[in-house]
Amino acid sequence: QVQLVESGGGLVQAGGSLRLSCTASGRTFTNYTMAWFRQAPGKEREFVTAINWSDGSTYYVDSVKGRFTISRDNVANTVYLQMSSLKPEDTAVYYCAARLRGLRVGIKYEYDYWGQGTQVTVSS
Repeated sequence: QVQLVESGGGLVQAGGSLRLSCTASGRTFTNYTMAWFRQAPGKEREFVTAINWSDGSTYYVDSVKGRFTISRDNVANTVYLQMSSLKPEDTAVYYCAARLRGLRVGIKYEYDYWGQGTQVTVSS
């Protein structure tokens, strides 16, 4: 049974930092793309960033480039999202997701597995 378990969310002031973790289990994720999405109240779930587990290629939405960094730890089977220079508009529930294949990393419907989400709140 595949499980994605997120952790690391919380309340932080604008300009601060947080690191989210997503620990994957239940299968080998070597050929998977791992991603972070987020959903703010009243808004659609949106793509934030992704990483190809096999070669480490990364992708970012423009609004987080230079502030967020996605990485992976093959031994721990964990994907991280380091968030810096946080803004109030980054406030959302952040979800970890995994897909085996697809056309574009930012399409949420292409992801096969999802975590339960972790809340990130950035105060102004």
